[in-house]
Amino acid sequence: MKEITPKSELQTENFSSVAHKIASMLLEIEAVKLRPHEPFQWASGWKSPIYCDNRLTLSYPKVRTFVTKALVEMIKTEFPQVTAIAGVATAGIPQAALVASELGLPMLYVRAKPKEHGTQSQIEGKIDENDKVVLIEDLISTGKSSLAAAKVVQSTRAKVIGMAAIFTYSFDRATDNFSQAKINLKTLCDYPTLVEQAISQNNLDKKDHQILIQWREKPESWTPENQNI
Repeated sequence: MKEITPKSELQTENFSSVAHKIASMLLEIEAVKLRPHEPFQWASGWKSPIYCDNRLTLSYPKVRTFVTKALVEMIKTEFPQVTAIAGVATAGIPQAALVASELGLPMLYVRAKPKEHGTQSQIEGKIDENDKVVLIEDLISTGKSSLAAAKVVQSTRAKVIGMAAIFTYSFDRATDNFSQAKINLKTLCDYPTLVEQAISQNNLDKKDHQILIQWREKPESWTPENQNI
């Protein structure tokens, strides 16, 4: 399959300005919710003062378009040899479809587990063993499910050349997991940038800022009761 040629579509934007713009948009549409004193509980059982639902970006055309174009530009710059785009189910699927359409590339998606009926496929869509695939995620926490999807793609003998995501919580665990898997992760926005933007938009006071910093240092054991402010 034909490889894409790098071409800047956000020539007036550098990474820092794009990251801050994404953070501002996520806060504005309330895709990111901050509750330092009434934490959310994740499926993993972790308690968190922040919840990020990037699927909401799909409901806001201007935000959706900016995110798509930013992902496209990042992929053109970081992974110019890409020949196929893969979405990680479920939140990565619509983002992957938008990006693949902009790039004019084949799109597929990876299920969390194989279907229990029919072909029992875990990959939906056409993939070739010579493909160079970029996976798309909406956000990265520990990276466990994202890397599991990467292994499924690799099992077809296709090459995973990278993963692109809208947002990362910037956990050290995720950095280690991607490093060990030798998967290059690139994101549009990260946790420090989001917190910085929240402060500038008066979404956080100084005390709450410290709570968010402490949480990211040890998210698996953090609770509102054991915070040290």
